[in-house]
Amino acid sequence: MAVVRLREPLKRLANNRSEHEVSATTVIEVLRALEATEPALSGWILDERGIVRPHINVFVNGELSNSASALEEGDRVDVIPAISGGT
Repeated sequence: MAVVRLREPLKRLANNRSEHEVSATTVIEVLRALEATEPALSGWILDERGIVRPHINVFVNGELSNSASALEEGDRVDVIPAISGGT
């Protein structure tokens, strides 16, 4: 199992839980499984085609990753929405 960690506002959509254990072998599988178990996240991480939205960054064990990145038992997956704004 991988441990998926969510930050605000995604955490709020996932029953205010920041960590979720998910069984999957790739990043895209873990994100799909997360959306299946936490339906309020649907559409926030993956778009209607099932692709990671451009403003979402996914890190595996601290390294920026892509959808096809392989996962191993105990990997930490951080899903971080980009922050914008300012002057």
